[in-house]
Amino acid sequence: MSCPMNMTGFGPSPIPEEANWVQLKDIKQVSGFSHGCGKCAPQQGTCKLTLNVKDGIIKEALVETIGCSGMTHSAAMAAEILPGKTLLEALNTDLVCDAINDAMKNIFLQLVYGRSQSAFSENGLAVGSALEDLGKTLSSNVGTIYSQDGKGTRYLNLAEGYITKEGLDENGEIIGYEYVAIGSLMKSLREGVDAQEAIKKATKTYGRFSEAVSVIDPRRDA
Repeated sequence: MSCPMNMTGFGPSPIPEEANWVQLKDIKQVSGFSHGCGKCAPQQGTCKLTLNVKDGIIKEALVETIGCSGMTHSAAMAAEILPGKTLLEALNTDLVCDAINDAMKNIFLQLVYGRSQSAFSENGLAVGSALEDLGKTLSSNVGTIYSQDGKGTRYLNLAEGYITKEGLDENGEIIGYEYVAIGSLMKSLREGVDAQEAIKKATKTYGRFSEAVSVIDPRRDA
């Protein structure tokens, strides 16, 4: 049966692009800030790719990887490749690593379906937004946590920084931790602060660390 109404004249459904509703017909109409995650074929690592796109052109790229050392080097190459390319060029360019290519595919889908982080933000996010947290006091958005049956959980690295101590309650459960904020530490060192003083200034606690019944070193007491 044929459709009783001719729907062809309506065009594609509008999607939100930086606080504007756009009937997307051309890649140059795509603007947005979003993220995509991908994994490599043998699933040995993963990538989080953040792009800031203006009028179809990638203006900013943040590549974060976990996995083999080769993936880290691939991320360095991908970061050089991406800025200045259109979304379609980036999608059809070998970004060196399977995980980064997979992340590119997923972020492309986010952007062309109007699912960006800045979909309802007028004029989107300024170029530089992707580095806002990492450029201040955070060294990474990667967390490394180890656990073992019988011994419990060991926090090693979290977004705040390098974990030096874990605070446990009477049941042996973690209620807080002490950490060195790597971003703050490096900032102090760059400013010429003595190393020991810089570490002291960058050492902070989280949670109910001060109430801990016992304190352990997550590396030595693993």
